[in-house]
Amino acid sequence: MTTPDVSPSPALPVQKVRPAYQQVADQLRELVMRGKLAPGDRLPAESELASIFGVSRSTVREALRALTSRDLLVTVRGTTGGTFVARVQPHQVSDYLEASIGLMSGDGMSVGEILEARELLEVPAAGLAAERRTADHLRLMEEALEHEERSRTRGLKFREHRQFHGVVIAAAHNSLLDVMTEPMFRVLQGRFLRDDLTEDYWRAIDNDHRDIAALIAAGDGPGTETAMREHLRRLRGVYQS
Repeated sequence: MTTPDVSPSPALPVQKVRPAYQQVADQLRELVMRGKLAPGDRLPAESELASIFGVSRSTVREALRALTSRDLLVTVRGTTGGTFVARVQPHQVSDYLEASIGLMSGDGMSVGEILEARELLEVPAAGLAAERRTADHLRLMEEALEHEERSRTRGLKFREHRQFHGVVIAAAHNSLLDVMTEPMFRVLQGRFLRDDLTEDYWRAIDNDHRDIAALIAAGDGPGTETAMREHLRRLRGVYQS
């Protein structure tokens, strides 16, 4: 009689079955991401969701808890309460990005990568600012310039410098740009800012800002992009590598 082959079978290309609550959470998250559930929408009651998914109420409850911890859902108590799709505030996203970038910068991400990403965002944003700025933006730029030129301490210098860049981003009229760039400002200031820069160096930065503001006021998009690119490359010396 022939002996059957009992050698181990090769591993099958399958994915492990995920916990039931995770599968429920993944499907709800997908509905939110695809816009099938919009911010402010109220989800069905736990009992109804359990029936829809064919799982227990405790499984649904755990799925909702997981999504709430990720700020995708919010639970409101009371007779008019329930579980709703969250209305995400820009500062929440910005704070999350700051924490994530800060952790990544301590775990292999270099300051050069952060500065490169900043250039990729701020250079075209400056060009948009030249096209879209308003009189209020020009006024705020002038105020930031006056403040930074009067500042003498390292902390104030950076704060006013950051304020100028913030106004330029705002003048681009793209709210997502502010959410993406502000966390980088905060990480660069908190972890990488040098404290040995000379007054002449800061004065050169002030002059760069003056040139950029003049180009934005003139509506010169290409010129503003060139000036901002050169300025950000000069700023690389402000941060520790």
